[in-house]
Formats: sequence, C-alpha cells, structure tokens
Amino acid sequence: MNLEESIKLAVESLGVELYDITTAREHDDNIYRVSITAVGGVNLDKCAEVSRMISPILDLDEPLGGKYKLEVSSPGIERRLKSKQHFAASVGENVKVKDISTETFKGKLLSSDDEKITIETEFGVEEIEHASVLSASTYFEW
Repeated sequence: MNLEESIKLAVESLGVELYDITTAREHDDNIYRVSITAVGGVNLDKCAEVSRMISPILDLDEPLGGKYKLEVSSPGIERRLKSKQHFAASVGENVKVKDISTETFKGKLLSSDDEKITIETEFGVEEIEHASVLSASTYFEW
C-alpha cells in the first residue's frame, strides 16, 4: 500500500473523504497539503482530528524526504478539479476549464460522465472529453 492509499484509509475511517494531496514550497518551508471533504462541509475540529490521525503515518513514510509542514483543510469554494470524481461532485457549480487547444470555457457544469463533461457557457453548451482537459477549477461569482 502506498502513502496516498494509507492516508485515504485513515481519512475515510474518520467519516470524511480525501479530496487531494499536494505539495508546495513557500518561503523556506516544504508544505504537504491534504484536502478533505464531507457532506455538509468540514470544520476546524475535523481537520485537526485528521491531522492527528495521519501524522504518525507520515512519520513512518516521510512524504518530502525531510522537514515539512502538514496542512489539512477543505479544498475551498474555489478548488482544482483533477479527477472524474471531482467533476461529478461539482455538477451544478460554476467551472473554468482549459482544454488541450488552450481554449477556455467558463460556465455551469451541467454533467460529467466517464467520457466527457458538459458546460453551459454564455455562447451555448460545450462538451469536452476528460482526456482533453488541461486544467479545471470551480469558481465563485462574488
């Protein structure tokens, strides 16, 4: 079992889902970010509980080969969409998608299946195959 699978099992045992794991470098710090979701949202207490649960796993299998900071949080209202599951969970939300031709589509995500996503833009309805997506995220109209 790899590190991500171990974290996923630990997170799910606490009643939440693993959304994403990312790494970053900020100033002189290595950051290991674990994003979690749950029906009804995620609060600070749940983030702390997940952090306490996965910290020993990371002590045994250091993710960045040395000193790092662990951050556990929700993915936020504006979040990256990387997997088919992310798209499926975001149906009905506003999304911004860049495809392999570097064209950008912005609008409401109408549907997502194993092959494609459907977005209602101001110019009409667009279908984009998952394999053609370069980057995607949700966005909030402020």
